[in-house]
Amino acid sequence: MKYYILSLILSIAFLAQSQDGQFKADIKKSSLQWTGKKVAGEHTGNIALKSGELSLQKGKISSGKFDIDMRSITCTDIKDAEYNKKLIGHLNSDDFFSVQKFPVASFLIKEAKTKDGKNYTIKGDLTIKGISNPIEFAAVIEKNKDLITATSFIKINRAKFDIRYGSGSFFQGLGDNLIYDDFELNVKLVVPTK
Repeated sequence: MKYYILSLILSIAFLAQSQDGQFKADIKKSSLQWTGKKVAGEHTGNIALKSGELSLQKGKISSGKFDIDMRSITCTDIKDAEYNKKLIGHLNSDDFFSVQKFPVASFLIKEAKTKDGKNYTIKGDLTIKGISNPIEFAAVIEKNKDLITATSFIKINRAKFDIRYGSGSFFQGLGDNLIYDDFELNVKLVVPTK
């Protein structure tokens, strides 16, 4: 019995150590889905991860760095091709993300806390349009011997990144033209560990 328990402990320790190190995200299997809301409705779409790296110590997240390709933004709810193209052009413009000047956004994990190895509180610095702000969000981490999958729902206040168009934080009397400052990201991150 003692031998069995010792073997089990050693096996768990080996598994944790075998997952230690730096691992690159699978950008094709990872996904970021955005939602922006306004008084008159909302729009949804996707944006691609350009690159990503997650570091583990003792089988737990210790740090990470992720770059987002702002040029990849799409809209999935508008079916009219001309209107869709017009919206994407507007999002790319200086009214919103200034994609020509700032083609990459980034997130740097500064702290990752967990009590059970699955449910995390993530803190870090998000940079959009060259402006960095701290953010905090919950993430669920699923691990097996050769794959990590992380999912999270993140709310981001665009006003903190000087994205002013239609924002009640900068303009008064917008009425039905008001676009809410918070936009949402549903994130699925897939990181092979082998």
